[in-house]
Amino acid sequence: MTITFIGHGYVGLVTASIFADLGNKVWVIGHTKQKIEELKKGTIPFYEPGLAELVKKNIKEERLLFTLDYEEAIPDSEVVFIAVGTPPYKTGDAQLSTVFEVSRKIAKNLKGYTVVAIKSTVPPGTCKKIGSYIKSLKEGKSEFDIASCPEFLREGTAIPDTLNPDRIVIGSENKKAEKLLMELHRPIDGNFVLTNLETSELIKYAANSFLATKISFANAIAKLSEILGADGLKVLEGIGLDRRIGSEFLFPGPGYGGSCFPKDVKALVAIAKDYDYSFSLLESVERVNEQAKRDIVRKVRKLVGDLRGVTIGVLGLSFKPNTDDMRDAPSIDIIELLKRDGANIKAFDPQAIENAKGIIKDIKFTENIYDAAKDAQALVILTEWNDFKEVDLGKIKNLMKNPVIIDGRNIYDPQKMKELGFTYVGVGR
Repeated sequence: MTITFIGHGYVGLVTASIFADLGNKVWVIGHTKQKIEELKKGTIPFYEPGLAELVKKNIKEERLLFTLDYEEAIPDSEVVFIAVGTPPYKTGDAQLSTVFEVSRKIAKNLKGYTVVAIKSTVPPGTCKKIGSYIKSLKEGKSEFDIASCPEFLREGTAIPDTLNPDRIVIGSENKKAEKLLMELHRPIDGNFVLTNLETSELIKYAANSFLATKISFANAIAKLSEILGADGLKVLEGIGLDRRIGSEFLFPGPGYGGSCFPKDVKALVAIAKDYDYSFSLLESVERVNEQAKRDIVRKVRKLVGDLRGVTIGVLGLSFKPNTDDMRDAPSIDIIELLKRDGANIKAFDPQAIENAKGIIKDIKFTENIYDAAKDAQALVILTEWNDFKEVDLGKIKNLMKNPVIIDGRNIYDPQKMKELGFTYVGVGR
């Protein structure tokens, strides 16, 4: 099958590469010449385990092709996926201008029959609006159907998530389009959920918002456990073993971040407001998430005291391990709060430093873990990279001015840290 992806971010590039690896001819359309030229060489614009190798392999096999030209890719494609960003306005509403812009270009280049499938996260009702928009612009005798095909990959595990998804959601009002999308996805091991457009669009928002809710619930229980003297991790373990609840995402920390959870929670709240429904549950989820960040700073203040002129080391900047993604990473707000208190920050991350430099100003980025710890009066862990779990803790203790660790990810054993001579606190412990 010949297909096209418009957009080469996490969703577009990962999914395009996998469909190419499954034997399809896959075009990827971008809008920046430099990025397309880099992609043609196999240079990808972000870190994702295994992706560079997959891209290079399929470029060599001439199954994965990159272009700026809609006229080159669209006419021969049976399926065109829209996978562009829908960032939030300050109100939380999704920005759809790019979705409409690429739809205009698609409409001008349709030939024969094509399924236009939206992978971008869009509010319910958007697919129908895009369908009407394309219909008003298309030329000649070309035919198309609109579909919704949301993605559920996780950064850091994007390739296995795409190859072995829990479900493949296809929203369509037309059986021909549904059948074609099912045929394309048949080699991928996942349960099909076939539904109408609005349901498919809402599934993505509902899924991400529910996972964000689990994280905020875990942080709320952790906070209460600290107050009551309970072991929050054991509380969450105890409820997570209930099969009706499950343990995934029931881990306390410095709050959720990334490209999906923050914007999708805000968007679902905004969507509800548009229909005069106050989604107070998700509004509380957002408040708990902000509190989780402030609680990390509060613990630093409690253990260190006055932060003016004090050096604080930070380990981990990306919102999660195995990615260099800094979008809405908790580290951003936490570091800004520490800076506001007068602290001098030294920070290290195995992958995200270059991206962080464009976002976090007036801090020192170090080349390794030990440089971040040197002369620090406290060390704050914000991302659970495996690199941090295997460090020489004795060396870190000797390098620090004051052996204090605030572990926002609970990666160390409290008893061992005490034996090593650290003042150590986690979250919920």
